[in-house]
Amino acid sequence: MIDVALLGAGRIGRIHAGNLARQPGVRLAAVSDVNADAAQSLATLHNARVASADEVFADRAIAAVVIGSSTDTHADFIVRAAAAGKAIFCEKPVDLDLARAKECAAAVKKAGVTCMIGFQRRFDPTFAAVKARLDAGEIGTPEMLVVTSRDPGAPPVDYIRKSGGIFKDMLIHDFDIFRWILGDDAASVHAHASCLTDKAVGEAGDADCTAVTIRTKKGRLAVINTTRRAAYGYDQRFEVLGSGGMLQAGNHRPTEVTAWGGKVVSTDLPEHFFLERYRVAYADEVAHFFAALRERTPVRTTIDDGVAALALADAATTSWREGRVVTL
Repeated sequence: MIDVALLGAGRIGRIHAGNLARQPGVRLAAVSDVNADAAQSLATLHNARVASADEVFADRAIAAVVIGSSTDTHADFIVRAAAAGKAIFCEKPVDLDLARAKECAAAVKKAGVTCMIGFQRRFDPTFAAVKARLDAGEIGTPEMLVVTSRDPGAPPVDYIRKSGGIFKDMLIHDFDIFRWILGDDAASVHAHASCLTDKAVGEAGDADCTAVTIRTKKGRLAVINTTRRAAYGYDQRFEVLGSGGMLQAGNHRPTEVTAWGGKVVSTDLPEHFFLERYRVAYADEVAHFFAALRERTPVRTTIDDGVAALALADAATTSWREGRVVTL
């Protein structure tokens, strides 16, 4: 039995707790959160105890921690968990500061512990199927990637002010998809951004719409377009063009029913937000983490992946603010 502590009892913490409870040979032993009521509510739901972060790291019976707390705590919790010899699953990003994220990676490697970063999109069945077929050579050599990533609405402005900006908060997932799908790293990044959906976002110092072009070290091209407002729902698509064809990953809908009428053909809108769109991916990534611990195999999304995605987010932010191409 693997005893696990959950750090963070908010929205994503509750998702992870539910998925933890379904893992064979895994027990949610403790829940920690600065919000005592949230921690107690979630602990009671899963027959766990409430514990402080200090108690979690000092408890030798706890073999792993799942970090779903606020971004500003991630780096500290990763370093402390590594020093305590505990396996780590941490939500993105590792940190908002690239140098600090690299320090976390060094601490993990020094301790020799497993550390997985929560890039759940790699575990989405549709996206994973595209990757498998691409790797099998179905469309030959990949040459170009186009990613569309659109939220149905922006988070509160108070959150945006502390988020690190749209490139670190929202596009970090798309930067990870880029690296994963093409199996390549960026040589240069050129980013544009605007505030088009809510002037309050601009007043907070951020943008809500972006267009990013990446040239890889192998000369491939990737284009990522994002917005904080898509009136029709959560829009998550990409296509990869290869020497022998193209593979597309489309949106998920609540049903696949198509209605044919005298004047219009209609289908369901895309699922509304990430909680619905990636519910299977969240479950599968947690299952993968604990399977890796049991079988002593590598995890699919490492802390190095987290650092690499953050480096791209940093480069895109610089490109936008300084109006230039950034070479990596």
